[in-house]
Amino acid sequence: MDAITTLDDLECTGRRVLVRADLNLPMIGGRVSDALRIERLAPTVGELCDRRARVIVISHLGRPGGKAVPALSLRPVIGPLAAGLGRPVAFAGDCVGPEAERAVAALGGGEVVLLENLRFHPGEAADDAEFARALATLADAYVNDAFSCAHRAHASIHAIARLLPSAAGRGFQAELDRLEQVLERPARPLAAVVGGAKVAGKLALLANLSQKVDLLAIGGGMANTFLHALGVAVGRSLCEREAADTVRHILDRAKRAECDIVLPTDAVVAAALAEGVESAVVAIKAVPADRLIVDVGPATAEHLARRLGQCRTCVWNGPLGAFEIPPFDAGTTAVARAAARLTRAGRLITVAGGGDTVAALRHAGVVEDFSYVSTAGGAFLEWLEGKELPGIAALKRA
Repeated sequence: MDAITTLDDLECTGRRVLVRADLNLPMIGGRVSDALRIERLAPTVGELCDRRARVIVISHLGRPGGKAVPALSLRPVIGPLAAGLGRPVAFAGDCVGPEAERAVAALGGGEVVLLENLRFHPGEAADDAEFARALATLADAYVNDAFSCAHRAHASIHAIARLLPSAAGRGFQAELDRLEQVLERPARPLAAVVGGAKVAGKLALLANLSQKVDLLAIGGGMANTFLHALGVAVGRSLCEREAADTVRHILDRAKRAECDIVLPTDAVVAAALAEGVESAVVAIKAVPADRLIVDVGPATAEHLARRLGQCRTCVWNGPLGAFEIPPFDAGTTAVARAAARLTRAGRLITVAGGGDTVAALRHAGVVEDFSYVSTAGGAFLEWLEGKELPGIAALKRA
């Protein structure tokens, strides 16, 4: 954390402070269904308000493509944001221009305004300097508290940090500190559990982790691709056969790095990925040609739980099976609950992230038991891949 500026370095008493938040919240029927990101934002806004700063919150919602889309307005977020912050929140129908300027001018010390969706303007996604300057004219200082967007070279993440005194918010700081703890100074043995449907988007992640962790457990559709590369038939399962050479290269590098890669030894198979369909548990080398692998089997889940018990730190990204469709959630749930028990007992530090990951852990009822659950998706993955994120680079001290 020594490399970036934080709120401890920023003079903001009585000043106008532009806070980049991630209020891209899940909605059901036009109402916010999960306010975790607001909870993570609250400490930063509360600290700024306590310093009598005039707080201007900016965010995106969805992908409106650079034009105003009423269905993607941030208006529905006002109530949940006010409730989460424990203070009133004003609103402006634009994030730049006269309406935004009037809303900011009306702020008193310790007050908060939310501006309309940044992505209603094409300059946001283009990292446009003029759009960044228009945002910067509203404030005296800038705080990025949206680590989940740190992988985006967007105007409100990257270009603006060059125009104002800038710092990381407390949520951003906490996310980065946890990830640095896991990969740069972990208590060992260090395990990584990586699942999900497709391997192609995570090849760089797996290659990087294989050089950093002691145990790499692979499940989900990605495991099928690894099994295929090793000559194991996976039936009609999701499998990226064209990635076989790359997978074998990762396996070879992992072996040389003394990283133990763990793949399923049994699996749940079914004729279709649908609720109510008949399923069976088979040895991994006995998957029928006309069946799909839909979950890791109980022996695999038990083995992974036992191996995690031998580790001190675990980073988790992605489910081990099709957890959205019972009973294909059993493997992911069993391993997640085992990790949670170890965490509660003080035997394992657990850090998880990614949209499907959070949903799977919530389904298993263990979100509160993990040491830290990141609200970041793409940024979490790119950090694990070893990439420098634009949002972090922009906050580095000269």
